[in-house]
Amino acid sequence: MNILIKNIKSLVGVLENSSAALKGADLSQLSQIENAFLAVEDGKIAYYGPMDELSGVSNWNDLEIIDAEGKFVLPAFCDSHTHLVFAKPREGEFVDRINGLSYEEIGKKGGGILNSAAKLAEMSEEDLYQDALKRLDEVKAYGTGAIEIKSGYGLSVDAELKMLRVIKRLKENSNLTIKATFLGAHAFPSEYKENQQAYIDLIINDMLPVIAEEGLADYIDAFCERNYFTVAQLQQILAAGAQYGLKPKVHVNQFSSTGGIQASLEYNAVSVDHLEEMTSEDFEALKASDTIATGLPSCSFFLNIPYTPVRELINNNSAVALASDFNPGSTPSGNMQLVGSLGCIKMKLTPEEVINATTLNGAYAMELGDELGSITIGKKANLIITKPMPSLAYMMYAFGENNVERVILNK
Repeated sequence: MNILIKNIKSLVGVLENSSAALKGADLSQLSQIENAFLAVEDGKIAYYGPMDELSGVSNWNDLEIIDAEGKFVLPAFCDSHTHLVFAKPREGEFVDRINGLSYEEIGKKGGGILNSAAKLAEMSEEDLYQDALKRLDEVKAYGTGAIEIKSGYGLSVDAELKMLRVIKRLKENSNLTIKATFLGAHAFPSEYKENQQAYIDLIINDMLPVIAEEGLADYIDAFCERNYFTVAQLQQILAAGAQYGLKPKVHVNQFSSTGGIQASLEYNAVSVDHLEEMTSEDFEALKASDTIATGLPSCSFFLNIPYTPVRELINNNSAVALASDFNPGSTPSGNMQLVGSLGCIKMKLTPEEVINATTLNGAYAMELGDELGSITIGKKANLIITKPMPSLAYMMYAFGENNVERVILNK
């Protein structure tokens, strides 16, 4: 199917050449064409421009014509950090937090990640898959076209492999572009609390070889944080993943700064994610790298913890992305429009910076920047057509409202 979208109020995110994530002041540069058209041929962006230059592209066979009068067209969101495969929600812990317990206190008493792991162990692979497929449809309706999904609620050989096999099925059967991350090092199972090295050995010797043999993951992750995995343990895990070609995308600096950023950079991490607690040394380390610094504002909102200091990261000339962190414990929402609203309201980003951070830089945080994230000839036509809106800023302003009318995805 070839598509011609005409009378676009504004075509957003136009980029002639896309070779790297946007850093510093470049993040605020968002090229738009008013009263535009965009043509899709064989699933890729073929032409675009002002309406008065439209000619020679309306005679294709099998052509769908979409009139986008009053509407914006922009790249689909690229959500580079989620835990979308899980067994059950954790609303009981939500009530615990209302009653005064912190996320860390809930985890210490067997809740949190261990709670999700216990529920997932009881659930069949088929049920996990069907539930996750529904969630993919939900996030797509809010404009997500590419997504990273982590394991990490298994915490045993069988359950981690079950999660990753579900993600592989999603890759094969969903029209979203999906990247898989192995997060066996999400928390220590209760039986390994007194022998943490034994669990790390299980990850390295029993999980990773099967993951590599079956091609179940693109990346490797660990929750490097106090009460979870130390820097030394992170280094062990990343070194083992590197032997199987798994690049790091790491949870770090959510509650404390322990040196996890620097350790992740030693292994050429694609991204470091969370970053709510930062030191001057952390900023300096990221400034000298091409690693994407990923903020997760929905998590900060839900847990009532500090927000990633993205303005300082931008001023530091770091590449910044925003992602949803969709998961049952700390962010039970994959709505990237809400992420954008929080980026503006709580992180003081401009709407232009938010769009770049949730599209192009999100794509680079999944190594998809050459395929997705901008309106560039030859890239896949993964597109959002909005409902009629008065301005681009309205999408972030009208938080909670779904301003997406249609999502076009070409996998």
